[in-house]
Amino acid sequence: MNEKTLIKGKIHYVGVNDRQKRLFEGMWPLPNGVSYNSYLIDDDIVALVDTVDACYFEAYLRKIRAILGDRPVQYLIINHMEPDHSGSIRLIKQQYPDMVIVGNKQTFGMIEGFYGVTGDRYEVKEGDFLSLGRHCLRFYLTPMVHWPETMMTFDETEGVLFAGDAFGCFGTLDGGFLDTRIDLDKYWEEMTRYYSNIVGKYGNPVQKALAKLNGLPIQAVCSTHGPVWTENIPRVAGIYDRLSRYEAEEGVVIAYGSMYGHTEQMAEAIASELSAQGIRHIVMHNVSKSHPSYILKDIFKYRGLIIGSPTYCNHIYPEVEALLDKILLREVKNRYLGLFGSFCWAGAAVKRMGELTEKGKFEPVGDPVEMKQAMTPLAQERCEQLAQAMADRLKKDRH
Repeated sequence: MNEKTLIKGKIHYVGVNDRQKRLFEGMWPLPNGVSYNSYLIDDDIVALVDTVDACYFEAYLRKIRAILGDRPVQYLIINHMEPDHSGSIRLIKQQYPDMVIVGNKQTFGMIEGFYGVTGDRYEVKEGDFLSLGRHCLRFYLTPMVHWPETMMTFDETEGVLFAGDAFGCFGTLDGGFLDTRIDLDKYWEEMTRYYSNIVGKYGNPVQKALAKLNGLPIQAVCSTHGPVWTENIPRVAGIYDRLSRYEAEEGVVIAYGSMYGHTEQMAEAIASELSAQGIRHIVMHNVSKSHPSYILKDIFKYRGLIIGSPTYCNHIYPEVEALLDKILLREVKNRYLGLFGSFCWAGAAVKRMGELTEKGKFEPVGDPVEMKQAMTPLAQERCEQLAQAMADRLKKDRH
């Protein structure tokens, strides 16, 4: 059985799958579930790396004991304190009371605050070292990727990086956990959605973390969510690098609200003209149907963004305003922005969207379009002009 859990050397996968939870962090849909990954280093000195959600502790403990039997765990290394990874700290400490917890200064304050756990600890700083026998571990602090206490642990013996939440993605691990043994198709888009919603605000800290890792002879990346990466490390690192630089592909996301279909007609006119202008990647999201996590994923993916809203109670349509808040919270950069909307008797949404988006780091494109009541030839023409302006701006980047 132990061969099924083996990664490299004496490192084993002891994570679990969550196929029950509907919303990650109470916000983000999990159509394919999610894994909580933990790792066991079965060396002369035994170490666990991170734990799992407390709901899955019994299954987790069985996996550990299937490898160790009655032998103790001497160290528990905590790279990240979010409760989906740290939730079993108190329970595992009860099973192995002499276990020493390894973390940085920020880690221990959170352990006491969340779980009231004290006792033996090994506080590490940047570059500190821990030998387990054959396996030699080096610690790298990576604050705000994506909590202040986050760090990464590098096994210098086998070239295995325990990366915390970095390089993670949504989706359970169905059967195997190594990227060489499973179908990866479902993970790539979910990696972008995971990054854009969970990590998206912290591009600069991610870049600093990548710089620290540059040059390390990494042979495997063990994240706390998703597959263990071996053959696909360059692709995974490239995705995180591009997203944290806010780089994007040519394409346009049209996100709009519409109560009776008139604003949607404007969105359709814009999309049609974008296609006629040679823009192939056009993604349309009705904010009343598309969950914002998928809209944010596409905004991180494509360079053009056109947002439409009807005037609602002399304000922005609520779902559109909520989406704008989420975009601004993530400090999305290097995007081209167009605005449109409709109203019945008094227009306000387009103006208010303009005021709100001035807080962001967008490049305005075209003239905002505001339509009174139903579609007219003039409104159609102005929608097409907005689309032409966006297409022209995108085409400039081709050269």
